[in-house]
Amino acid sequence: MSTSSVNGVTIHPTAIVDEGAQIGEGSRVWHWVHVCGGAQIGKGVSLGQNVFVGNQVFIGDKCKVQNNVSVYDNVTLEEGVFCGPSMVFTNVYNPRSLIERKDEYRNTLVKKGATLGANCTIVCGVKIGEYAFIGAGAVVNQDVKPYALMVGVPAKQIGWMSVFGEKLDLPVTAQEGLSFECICPNTGARYALNDGIIEYTPKETESNV
Repeated sequence: MSTSSVNGVTIHPTAIVDEGAQIGEGSRVWHWVHVCGGAQIGKGVSLGQNVFVGNQVFIGDKCKVQNNVSVYDNVTLEEGVFCGPSMVFTNVYNPRSLIERKDEYRNTLVKKGATLGANCTIVCGVKIGEYAFIGAGAVVNQDVKPYALMVGVPAKQIGWMSVFGEKLDLPVTAQEGLSFECICPNTGARYALNDGIIEYTPKETESNV
């Protein structure tokens, strides 16, 4: 079976795209994907094999959702989010099969450029900051700072990640009043750590973000 193109969107014949779904130009919908009718999907998005996208879902431009990921209602992915294979979103905090809780969905927000590693779990109701990096298999049950590198169960911060996707030579925490900085060797961007917050200054010639 060959893929088809509808309004600039590549859709595999095994995929199901319900009427009303909005999918931007240049996006690709691969084998056995199901996109519900209320979904809003941006331009240049890739939905890998066996992906499910719910009705109350927003996926920004240039996101990559790898195989076997279900993006349930009340999940928002900003531009350039990477969802690794078989990672998990939830939308009910205390589910019971015998109790209906569809009016208790909690919003999950993943900010621009964040990476969610393979098999990680994002418990509903959290916010993951810009360019944060969630390691494979981690379980995130609280908000994550921008650029933070998180691993473990439950996830804990062990460092900071650059926009380019490499670990920065900065301490996890710094004593109040002290600041640290480093330069990304790949892009020349400057990262400064002040009072637990990363300040990012791109190099003038940097064009990949």
